[in-house]
Amino acid sequence: MNARYDQGMRTRRRVLGDAHVDRAEANKTAFDEPFQTLITESAWGSVWSRDTISPRERSMLTIALLAGLGNDHELAMHIRATANTGASKDDVLEALLHVAIYAGVPRANHAIKIAKDTFAEMEHAR
Repeated sequence: MNARYDQGMRTRRRVLGDAHVDRAEANKTAFDEPFQTLITESAWGSVWSRDTISPRERSMLTIALLAGLGNDHELAMHIRATANTGASKDDVLEALLHVAIYAGVPRANHAIKIAKDTFAEMEHAR
């Protein structure tokens, strides 16, 4: 494709894992291919590939934003990605405490349930 796409794909695989990216790529169709290219180049190739903050910090920011906006499916995916970003359970909880104050207790409450369930699934999968 191009250098930004290639960098994005490397970063996406490093953060989300090969299995997740392989599934997403296998499910890609002509309809959503432009969208997949967009997020690979912009989110992963531009933002997540920057070295100004650590993957751990970027992970915590992403989790807080997703929780605050109620993007539950993406939230679980990024909680699973903490296994690759270095963000701990304590880091996730700290991010979600901020969500409670700045985005609302109901959003944080629901996000904490998703985090608990996701961490339990991750521990069970080991």
